[in-house]
Amino acid sequence: MSPAQPVGEPLPGLGELPVQVAASAPDGSERPFSVYLHVPYCRVRCGYCDFNTYTNLAMGQGASAEDFVGTLAGELRAARRAMDEAGLPVRAAQTVFVGGGTPTMLPAADLVSMLDLVRECFGLAADAEVTTEANPDSVDEAGLAALAEGGFTRVSFGMQSAVPHVLKVLERTHEPARVPRVVEWARRAGLSTSLDLIYGAPGESLEDWQRSLEAVTRIGPDHVSAYALVIEEGTRMWGQVRRGELPMPEDDDEATKYEMADAALGQAGYECYEISNWARPGSECRHNQAYWLDWDWWGAGPGAHSHLGDVRLWNTKHPVAWAGQIATGHLPVAGHEVIDADSRELERIMLGIRLREGIELASLGNRPDCPSADRPDVAGATPPHLVPVVAGLVGDGLLDAGAAMRGRAVLTLRGRLMADTVTRALTQ
Repeated sequence: MSPAQPVGEPLPGLGELPVQVAASAPDGSERPFSVYLHVPYCRVRCGYCDFNTYTNLAMGQGASAEDFVGTLAGELRAARRAMDEAGLPVRAAQTVFVGGGTPTMLPAADLVSMLDLVRECFGLAADAEVTTEANPDSVDEAGLAALAEGGFTRVSFGMQSAVPHVLKVLERTHEPARVPRVVEWARRAGLSTSLDLIYGAPGESLEDWQRSLEAVTRIGPDHVSAYALVIEEGTRMWGQVRRGELPMPEDDDEATKYEMADAALGQAGYECYEISNWARPGSECRHNQAYWLDWDWWGAGPGAHSHLGDVRLWNTKHPVAWAGQIATGHLPVAGHEVIDADSRELERIMLGIRLREGIELASLGNRPDCPSADRPDVAGATPPHLVPVVAGLVGDGLLDAGAAMRGRAVLTLRGRLMADTVTRALTQ
């Protein structure tokens, strides 16, 4: 991937996008568009969290929770103007995702106002998927009903575990019994529901994890995400592990727990449509798919990332600095990078292989540096240089043999656990 390049000088009262964004304007109308809104506030910062979150809700004018919607309005309006200046087509948002932090630290009316801003600045597709993240103890029934009435279609609850001592290690603040209650409230409001799980927490036994899986299938949300705990450097949990206060998660333990999740969720009628995500048919998260399928999106809020054509951009992280830039009429973009052709192709394979459908083997001959790229094979055939590679991956049980015969690289269960290995093999 090419090194980050500095953002150009801001235009008075407006702010500008990198000049490379304009290069994607001609084909921009063919690329679906999404919006991500980052709400940085949390009641408690969990020990494993390395997201851009803050427990101080009163950071000063423009950066405090009570001012957040007004400041966000400034960014979204400036973004719309800047995209117009760059010649990008106006595209209604197909999906909107409000993440954090804990977005539901803000009143439901504020979240609805944020969605109204998306409508104003970009438009909203008639069948748009609109999601907010929430902690189980940060919502009530009236608030969920207000979100649904205001245009939200989906809520993703941070359940993480059904076992009290695991929740304590993760520093989550809700009681396990709260989760089925909030899911039922969301259902009554007409919202689709998702539950997030984390496995591999220090002290979590296989029995604990099985208990969480049983709780999830009993609750029966529309969608489930399950992620292995990663202890990021600089987090409080990282310090606890370094001091020997907590054990480091073990790869074999996490692999076993992944297999348990796939079995339990499969038996309950969920399909794995991406390595870490399962859904009832038709309830896949379209916003997540936007990332995996290389859509364009604008990310608004402190530290949010955007993607327009071949350019990635990221916002100033601290809410005070973010708000200060917006107050002067500038986009709060801290930096950007231009994605070259090789990097884009690598990412296409890396992300595509994670999906249920996998990737077309014939498309692997389209790499700019591929020796067979200038001599196309028979339609649907595997590029010659990859035939032994694919055969080896099938033989090792990492790729599905039947799918490979049909011209697609689709991960097996074992392959999902070794997706990076498969990606490296297919991009050699």
